[in-house]
Amino acid sequence: MAGFLSSWPWENLGKYKYLLCGPVVAKVLYSRMEEGTFKEDWCFHISILFAVRVFHHLFWSSFSNMLFLMPDRRINHQGYDFKQIDKEWDWDNFLILQALIASMACCLFPTFLESIPLWSTKGLVTVMILHVAISEPLYYWVHRCLHRNKYLFTHHHSVKHCSPVLHPFTAANVTFLESLLVTAIIGIPILGSCVMGYGARSAIYGYVLVFDFLRCLGHCNVEIVPHQPFQTLPFLRYLISTPTYHELHHKEMDTNFCLFMPLYDAAWKTLNSKSWELHKKIRSSAGKEERVPVPDFVFLAHMVDISAAMHAPFVWRTYASFPYTMRVLALLGWPITFVITMMMWAWANTFLISCYNLRTKLFETWAVPRLGFQYFLPFAKEGINHHIEDAILRADQLGVKVISLAALNKNEALNGGGTLFVDKHRDLKVRVVHGNTLTAAVILHEIPTDVKEVFLTGATSKLGRAIALYLCRRRVRVLMLTLSTERFQKIQKEAPQDCQNYLVQVTKYQAARNCKTWIVGKWITPREQSWAPPGAHFHQFVVPPILPFRRDCTYGDLAAMRLPDDAQGLGSCEYTMDRGVVHACHAGGVVHLLEGWTHHEVGAIDVDRIDLVWNAAMKHGLKPVSSSVTEQQES
Repeated sequence: MAGFLSSWPWENLGKYKYLLCGPVVAKVLYSRMEEGTFKEDWCFHISILFAVRVFHHLFWSSFSNMLFLMPDRRINHQGYDFKQIDKEWDWDNFLILQALIASMACCLFPTFLESIPLWSTKGLVTVMILHVAISEPLYYWVHRCLHRNKYLFTHHHSVKHCSPVLHPFTAANVTFLESLLVTAIIGIPILGSCVMGYGARSAIYGYVLVFDFLRCLGHCNVEIVPHQPFQTLPFLRYLISTPTYHELHHKEMDTNFCLFMPLYDAAWKTLNSKSWELHKKIRSSAGKEERVPVPDFVFLAHMVDISAAMHAPFVWRTYASFPYTMRVLALLGWPITFVITMMMWAWANTFLISCYNLRTKLFETWAVPRLGFQYFLPFAKEGINHHIEDAILRADQLGVKVISLAALNKNEALNGGGTLFVDKHRDLKVRVVHGNTLTAAVILHEIPTDVKEVFLTGATSKLGRAIALYLCRRRVRVLMLTLSTERFQKIQKEAPQDCQNYLVQVTKYQAARNCKTWIVGKWITPREQSWAPPGAHFHQFVVPPILPFRRDCTYGDLAAMRLPDDAQGLGSCEYTMDRGVVHACHAGGVVHLLEGWTHHEVGAIDVDRIDLVWNAAMKHGLKPVSSSVTEQQES
């Protein structure tokens, strides 16, 4: 049973809750049209303050997810998972509540509010005094009461402590009752200064924004407050709280109850004795490699395009927590993203996107600051390989065990599927893996066992070759679409003598007009798809996926696998993949690590290892995403 005032009144409205602020915005627009000014309209100030506070929290959210910025100053190295993101989805409820309360106050006391000046030095001083003398101790006792009373904690405060990693949204993720209490605490200095005749608009703006700033700072999970001032001026320890201070409160919940000033914790003997020592330890070890846990596995990704770059967790974590789709709001951020991307190209460095934990092992995703089209520019080849090589050497230096190359980073024409780096650096300790063996296995296990003939495009590519050789061993006739007789014959000679006749070279799509199983490794147009017979199924390993043009045919997804259920810290989706699903090549690197294999997986795919890698993936709890694979396993 839910506690009294534990749920929000507009909980069932979903995204329509923002319509509650509609009257405030309507009043602003009406004033503009009728009076031609915003200056004396308090609804205008409420709207501006609401927008600024939203962007302020979003900025702190981005900062907290920028794992590449200050990895050595992070307090908790665990990632934000989907569960926490979903729980903190409605973090902005408190902003709506405070905007509604402020607008009601404007309606009740319009004349009084209009008399408040823009600036007042006494107003600023009064707000500070009232905060220190009333708001801080009041928050301390309210907060302490919420912890000490079992009913209040369970129904009104525990929701905040359910988040395993502190985030700016964690501070705002509270129940309706707690938000009312915090609103009252914020309102005391503002209302008090106005009643005393010292109110000022600048003081109201300043106090609210500083209040938000300090709350977000305390919950950002990055220790950015230097420790030197605390050593030089010890009394500052009692006046300024740090992210470490708030982190300790979430770990040891009977300590550190204060809002921003540890003074009251010290006065009432609830100050955690480790607060300043841990703060100093984190700050002093900044820049030292031992401060950052070394990942066992790194997936070296790359940006696809400008819009997809906005899907990174540090841009908008709620957006990144769902499969990538182009949205109208994302278009608004396109110019800014374009400029930042240009700056990243100039900076030309790899950066950390996300990390997650799988069976107590640390996994990370790095990215090369290049967009998809750049991989096909001849003059960009050397520069891209330089960045990939630099990432591999950096991983080797850190002690990473496996680094897996994504899609274009292992392009055969670019670096021979990673062979270039392995041949150049013979003493690499890190294992370089392209993961395509598992990709081939996923595609092959999608094909029903009773299929006798397939049509294969991209037949002489790395994956196409492996698929063709594997299928011919199963006595499946493979129509290999290629204009190069030399490359076809080279692959055909690799097949066992008694299986070579199952590989057939074709040069036109018309040759597949009676074949219902198409394996697409090269992008095909709707016109080329028209040669497939009705009822045909298109398996594919081409990026981007082909357009589902034929309504009388079915289309498979790109090869992908779902990570085990015990994977922790997952908080973002890999491009268009669902939650917990990664591309098969990514999963192939994970399997390589979990099996402890010591060889490099680069260059051509070893057909003899396809079943071995597949069985290893099944053993470790990875699951195929394709429904056709699942149906075959169940049967």
